[in-house]
Amino acid sequence: MKRHIQLTLVFFSICLTLVSCKSKAVVLNEGNATKKEASDKIIESHYANKRDFSALYIKSNVRYEDGKQSQNVTAEIKIRKNEMILVSIRFLGITMAKALITPTEVKYYEKLNGKFFEGNYSTLSKWLGTDLDFGKVQNMLIGQALDDLNKGKYTTAIEDQLYKLQTVDENTTKTYFFESEKYLIKKQLVDQKVRQRALSVFYPNYTASGQILLPTGLVIEADQNGEKTNINVDYTNVSVNEELSFPYSVPEGYERIFIN
Repeated sequence: MKRHIQLTLVFFSICLTLVSCKSKAVVLNEGNATKKEASDKIIESHYANKRDFSALYIKSNVRYEDGKQSQNVTAEIKIRKNEMILVSIRFLGITMAKALITPTEVKYYEKLNGKFFEGNYSTLSKWLGTDLDFGKVQNMLIGQALDDLNKGKYTTAIEDQLYKLQTVDENTTKTYFFESEKYLIKKQLVDQKVRQRALSVFYPNYTASGQILLPTGLVIEADQNGEKTNINVDYTNVSVNEELSFPYSVPEGYERIFIN
């Protein structure tokens, strides 16, 4: 597994893994937007969906492609709400990488090259080419808008039978798309043309898992300086509010890396 694949898988682990449903769960019906709604109504309805949980355990299958090669791995994700996220990436049943994410720092190690990283979000954001923090990661994991929509101002429209909210500043365009039945988010797009990078996250379906609504999978498309990456995540199982442990320790002899 080449280094750029490893880094992208770590990127997936840290930023873009979303919780899923059991394979036999019933997919929710979604509505088609036909009449324009005010942004306040869309935002209020989006946040009305239940996201009450203390812990989540997720298993998923992941396929990575970058136009040159592809790789299949599995991902195990443990989430303690607002506190920590532990991700284990496995290839042929062998743990190849682990990432521990908290509100203040990110840690990970990867087995193939025997290296580990410990740092804050500003350093990691610069390296990965997309801005992030714990709140954004967690919002992605539960199928919510990356940012707090109540703090922004948006233009509204209907596009592809979805409600569209968009905000633009001098450097970044952020666009969110919602279906009209429960105002669940279907797409999140972040475009930074000046920095020549864009990130798109698509949510094919949703299901009820216990008392909360969660995505059943996602597709990630990243473009940085013309290099495109696609990550397709198929969630196979999730359990809610079980007791979870979060074991993380860097194996002895691993080399720490620093990101400039």
